[in-house]
Amino acid sequence: MQKPGGNKGLRVTAFGEFLLRLHSSGGRRFQQTDGYTAYYAGAEANVCVLLARLGIPANYVSRMPDNDLAWAGIQQLRSHGVNTDHVLFGGDKLGLYFTEPGNSIRPTRVIYDRTGTSYADLEPGQLNWKEILAHSHCFHWSGVAAAVSESAAAVCREALEAAVAAGITISSDFNYRSKLWKYGQHPSAVMPELLQHSEVTVADLDAVKVYFDIDTDTTLSLEQRFEQCYTALLPKMPRLKTLGMSFRRQIDQQLWYTGALAHEGRFYYAKGFPLTDITDQIGTGDAFTAGMLYSLMKGEAPQQVIDFATACGTIKQSIPGDWAIVSYAEIVELMKNGMSGRIVR
Repeated sequence: MQKPGGNKGLRVTAFGEFLLRLHSSGGRRFQQTDGYTAYYAGAEANVCVLLARLGIPANYVSRMPDNDLAWAGIQQLRSHGVNTDHVLFGGDKLGLYFTEPGNSIRPTRVIYDRTGTSYADLEPGQLNWKEILAHSHCFHWSGVAAAVSESAAAVCREALEAAVAAGITISSDFNYRSKLWKYGQHPSAVMPELLQHSEVTVADLDAVKVYFDIDTDTTLSLEQRFEQCYTALLPKMPRLKTLGMSFRRQIDQQLWYTGALAHEGRFYYAKGFPLTDITDQIGTGDAFTAGMLYSLMKGEAPQQVIDFATACGTIKQSIPGDWAIVSYAEIVELMKNGMSGRIVR
């Protein structure tokens, strides 16, 4: 995924819906909370924030209302180094979602309020993709970007066609969210056409089943199922070169976060890290994706790619909110020395 002639001037452009997340305070359930903590979010925005923090120029493209809630989020994106020059303003509503914190017994719960948002009402022709992608090396999007409305899916198609025409690398995240597909189309009728352009993708076994009706043998190990999945995806995604996947798994009665990478027909696995204390797992997959893209764009060896991506996903789970607010040095420190409870001073 290196740029011809070297990596100078690498730039990623990502497209999706920008969101405000309201997180129930104090570990309380929706029915007992007395307040919410606000975070800005969105799968593609999450990827942009970490890439920018790692030194990869990142352009974020979306449609938002021209109001203070949206501008506060844009200011936060810019504070992390994300370029927002191609954000389109229009409509009246910013996407919103609520989260109820889970724990080792009870899962985290999500309620969406994304119908009729500025992004959901985006139409083809409103964004000049030729101009937006002119100086980009990679275009990134996810299944969430196509899930919220038929017109948003059409804009995804428009963007992908422009990216193909521009000859740039296309990266995707399957990112299936069952609660979002409400506009009368089953994901399997929409996503295969859009995903066929991807050279790099991040997926999970459940989403692969929903989009492509691909089953893997549940009696096999996760590694074997991953390899089955990659082999079955190749005929469906003819341009696919790199597939990443992360897993939470029990090892010796301890929950671990691990990763798998298929790159140009060969397989690589990260040992991963024990999850001894999870602060917030939302955004983990986006941090994993950003770490994978960063390492690929830097031309790292495949084993380094999956080790770095897994470390990014791990360290995100120690941070409240959707964004992986970490530095390259912190990620490398985790990779070299593992978990540490020491004080840095």
